[in-house]
Amino acid sequence: MSNSISSNRPGGGIKWRWPSIHPEGRKFALIAGIVTLCFWLLGWEIAGWLMAGVTAWVCAFFRDPVRVTPTGADLIIAPADGLVTQIAEVAPPPEIAGADGLGNAPMLRVSIFMSVFDVHINRTPVAGTLRKLAYIPGKFVNADLDKASEENERQHFVVERADGVRIGFTQIAGLVARRILPFVSMGNELSTGQRVGLIRFGSRVDVYLPAGTTPQVLLGQRTLAGETVVARIGTAEILDGVGQ
Repeated sequence: MSNSISSNRPGGGIKWRWPSIHPEGRKFALIAGIVTLCFWLLGWEIAGWLMAGVTAWVCAFFRDPVRVTPTGADLIIAPADGLVTQIAEVAPPPEIAGADGLGNAPMLRVSIFMSVFDVHINRTPVAGTLRKLAYIPGKFVNADLDKASEENERQHFVVERADGVRIGFTQIAGLVARRILPFVSMGNELSTGQRVGLIRFGSRVDVYLPAGTTPQVLLGQRTLAGETVVARIGTAEILDGVGQ
C-alpha cells in the first residue's frame, strides 16, 4: 500500500521509525536469535555476544524501510540501494534483447553495487506491465566485475510503460549472494518504486536506459531504491561532479 506524502506542505512533518524486517528475513533472524539464546543459556558468553551481533546484522540486512518515490512521467528511479560503480554503453542481454524486449542496439547501462550493509529489497524503476522475467543460473564471481553481468546468477526484468517505452533491469548475484527471490510475475501491473524482489547477501543491479536518455547519477554516487532519480527519459544532459 502506498502513501501520498507532500514534501512542501506548510507545517508538515514526518517522524523517523525503525524499518520493518521483510518476511523473507524473519526466519533467518529467528534462527540467529535462538542460537544466541542457546549460547547464553549454556554460559558461552563470548559466543553469545558474537551471535547477538550476527542477529542484529541479519535484522539490518533484511530491513525494509518505507521509501517516498518521486512522481513524474519521465522519471527512471533507482531499483537498488548502493554505489554507482559503472556507467557503460553495452548491448542488451540476449535474454531480454530483440523485438519483444529491449531491441538490439547498444544502450547505456547503470550498475549499482550493493554491499552486505545496504538494503537488499529491489524496486521497479518505472510503472508499467512486466513483459519479461527471465532467471538465469550461473556463477558467483564478484558482482562489481563487468563479467558478472554475463556469468553470474541473475534475473532480468522488462517493464513496458503505458507509452510503449521499455525499461530493463537485472538483479545479479555476487560472491556471497546465493538466492534471488522475485516478488512479481509476468504480466503484473507495477507501480514506480514497487518492491519486485531481493537478493540475499551482497550483489548488483543493472538498469538499461532507453535511446536518447543519459544518467542523472554519477560514478561513485550512492542511490536509494525507490527514491533516487537515475535518469529522465529523453534527457541527454550529461552531469559532472566533484568528489569531496
